[in-house]
Amino acid sequence: MALKKAAIIVERGNKKTERIDVLFNPDEYTIENSNEFSWDTVPGLSQPLAHFISGKVPTLTMDLFFDTYEKGADVREHTKKVVSLLDVDKDLHAPPLCKFVWGSLQFKGVVERVSQKYTMFLESGIPVRARLSVTFKAVAGFKEQFQNIPRQSADRTKGRTVKQGDKLWIIAAEEYDAPSLWRDIARANAIDDPTRLEPGTVLKIPRLS
Repeated sequence: MALKKAAIIVERGNKKTERIDVLFNPDEYTIENSNEFSWDTVPGLSQPLAHFISGKVPTLTMDLFFDTYEKGADVREHTKKVVSLLDVDKDLHAPPLCKFVWGSLQFKGVVERVSQKYTMFLESGIPVRARLSVTFKAVAGFKEQFQNIPRQSADRTKGRTVKQGDKLWIIAAEEYDAPSLWRDIARANAIDDPTRLEPGTVLKIPRLS
C-alpha cells in the first residue's frame, strides 16, 4: 500500500484554503510540549514549591526533502510555497494559519521558522535538490483552550481548623490536590507568614474560580 502523502493546508485571509503537497513524506518529525513553573522557596522546607504558570506553545519540527533533478526543473518552485508561509497575508495582516496533515497527525498553527539548504545544481546553477528544516508552532484561541482544560473546584467556601504541624501547602494538597495553591488560602485569610499557623485557628478554604 502506498504511503499517504503529507500536506500543508493553508487558511488564507480571503477565506480560501490552499493545499501544499510535499514531494516526499518526512523521515521523522518531532513534537515538543513543555510547561512553565515558578519555584518558590518557603522557609522550613527542604526544597522549593512548584507553582504552575502555564503550558508553553507546542512545536512541530521536521525536515522536508525536495528533488526535481529528473525533471530538470528549478526546485525553488516547490520550496518557495513553504517559505511563503512566513509572509504576511494582506488580508490577515499576519502570516496565515496552516495545518500539517499526515495520516492521524493534524497539527494546527503557524510556520515559525524555515531553514533552506540546496544540495544539487544543474550546470546552469539552477538548484534541483533541497532540504527545508521547518518549525510549526501551535495556535489555539482562548475559548478553545479553556474548553479543553478540565476544571473543577469545591462547591462552596468552607472552613478548616488548623491542627498541630499543619502547613498551608499540606492543606492545599488535601483540599485541592494541588500544593501550589496554598497562596489562595493565604490570600483568603490575610496570612503574611505561611510557615506560622496557630493550631485551633479556623481557616477559610475558598472556592476555586
